[in-house]
Amino acid sequence: MSLIKLGLLGAAGYGLYKYMSGRTSEQPAAAFAHGETAPGNATQVRNAGAESMRDQPKHWSKTDEMSDQSFPASDPPATY
Repeated sequence: MSLIKLGLLGAAGYGLYKYMSGRTSEQPAAAFAHGETAPGNATQVRNAGAESMRDQPKHWSKTDEMSDQSFPASDPPATY
């Protein structure tokens, strides 16, 4: 009898796990501003600029802007 109870408990736990793992979060990823993500897109790439960040920086210089625009290029901006 205890083996049947253990099996039922395991099946219930597995069902709860599958139910909870299928739920998606409504909150965007850490680097993205609201409306910047594309659901179903496996390669999430943020647009350049401070306005596309969820947590906007307090100080944003022209060099920061050019460096952000050059990502993911292999060479940094040449205007240092």
